Amino acid sequence: MSDQEFVAQDGVGVQDALQRLWTPHRLAYVQGADKADGDEPQGCPFCRLVERDDAEALILARGKLVYAVLNLYPYNPGHLMAVPYRHVADYPDLTPEETVELAEFTQRAMTVVRAVSGAHGFNIGMNQGVIAGAGIAAHLHQHVVPRWGGDANFMPVVGHTKVLPQLLGQTRELLAGAWHER
Repeated sequence: MSDQEFVAQDGVGVQDALQRLWTPHRLAYVQGADKADGDEPQGCPFCRLVERDDAEALILARGKLVYAVLNLYPYNPGHLMAVPYRHVADYPDLTPEETVELAEFTQRAMTVVRAVSGAHGFNIGMNQGVIAGAGIAAHLHQHVVPRWGGDANFMPVVGHTKVLPQLLGQTRELLAGAWHER
């Protein structure tokens, strides 16, 4: 933004040259709305969702063991999650059948989102545990986040930086060693 385009923020904080993209809908998430109340199924939003109407609960599809639901606080349009019905926290605790259906739902989600919105790519993943960023750690869920060229976050775009806590060779040694031990 050039100096001529700068709009002073008189009376609303420290003046700077940053543009603001307001996302007031995320305040509910930051304040803890819809968070799990303990680790038990009765306090779990994912367990309660399946008892509601699909449209009201934002459920896209139901399978035998897994369902797909839009993320209430999306990172991008079309951000959805594949969620097992069973209240389970850790990925290794899924049954083989749950694992297969979770993978199939993830594939289907990508196909559907790509067809509907022309997504260029996806971020797919699970945050396992609170320390890893899981907002609802007690109930496993796989994020499917569509991406488009130019929508990247600030670290690689502005800072030309990737945050890696370890040299790749060291990481490879640890993972390859553990992979063959299991």
